[in-house]
Amino acid sequence: MINVFHIVSSKEWDGAAQYAHDMVSRLRHEPDTYVEAVCSKHYDVIKRFRRLEVPVSILPLKGSITDWDSPRRFARLIKKGHNIVHVHTFRDAFMAVWARRLSKNPCTRIVMTVHNLYEPRHNYFYRRIFKAIDWVVFVSNMVQHVFASGAHRLDLSHSSVIRESVLLPAMEAVGTPVNLREHYHMEPQQALIMYHGRLASEKGLEVLLRAVTQLDKNSFKLVIAGSGTPKFTTQLKGFIVANQLVRNVMLLGYSDHIHALIDQCDFGVTPSIIPEPLGITGLEYMMHGKAHITTNNGAQQEYVNHGKNGLLVQPDNYTELAASLQQLITDTDLRERLGRQAKEDFEQELNYDKSFKAMIQLYKELLSL
Repeated sequence: MINVFHIVSSKEWDGAAQYAHDMVSRLRHEPDTYVEAVCSKHYDVIKRFRRLEVPVSILPLKGSITDWDSPRRFARLIKKGHNIVHVHTFRDAFMAVWARRLSKNPCTRIVMTVHNLYEPRHNYFYRRIFKAIDWVVFVSNMVQHVFASGAHRLDLSHSSVIRESVLLPAMEAVGTPVNLREHYHMEPQQALIMYHGRLASEKGLEVLLRAVTQLDKNSFKLVIAGSGTPKFTTQLKGFIVANQLVRNVMLLGYSDHIHALIDQCDFGVTPSIIPEPLGITGLEYMMHGKAHITTNNGAQQEYVNHGKNGLLVQPDNYTELAASLQQLITDTDLRERLGRQAKEDFEQELNYDKSFKAMIQLYKELLSL
């Protein structure tokens, strides 16, 4: 029996929390495996894990040296058995290392997944904790490269890349998803373009809106699904009104039915300005067999082959983005071909089963040491 504990200290639902949620969702069906989520006291995160009907422990998880309570209480959970403690931030790794020492259980291994693009710190404390982690997983080659470029005094021999992927929700959200074409009174010849994700400047939404001002307004409608700060959302609305895009650009807000909405679109667009550590939204379009346009400054380049399963553009270049949008609006054969190849590539190389099996194998190898 393997006991797997995923430590999730996120204050709100983010990519790391979704990653842990997907792992827990699959692990609960694994034979000879006990899985438990360990969360800080934030309702939105806790309720999502509880929906999986797995044990959820609540700890302070303050991530500071003064938080004595978290490692002491967690040490009781790992005092016996063969344990994998999977953390998603360095501060949670610190807590896990401390708890393992208190538990005095030699059959506990600590795995840390690095989700973001950053270089490690250069101090004695960081090096000691990093050395105590049994294995480090990077979600993409780019994340590994950026981390390694700054890891001058860290031993990376206990690390590997296990690419993150997309897992369809185990349970459908309550209610019926909106029919976008009917809801927005679209004409049959109009292309339905979709963006979904966080509404923030670094995601390139202002670039996207500038790009669509160059398109024929009778040829498309753009649905933007997601939420952001009130200030930024207001800025987007102001641009839409000022540029007479009210009938073409729709801010849908957050939706629990995002996969059903992706199925309805003709193609997707993810115009991020900053380098993406993976670009999970692009993988979602590929999984659904949709063509999509994304930028070439992040890990998207590792799985998007320009002109074969998607289109790559320069970040912050609204003229180039507009040309690619126009290409997919007018060339239905191209977007269908890109979508078919994207789905095939996802199923062969990028599917969730592949990454999950690699993680399970890692767990077993670590406990066999």
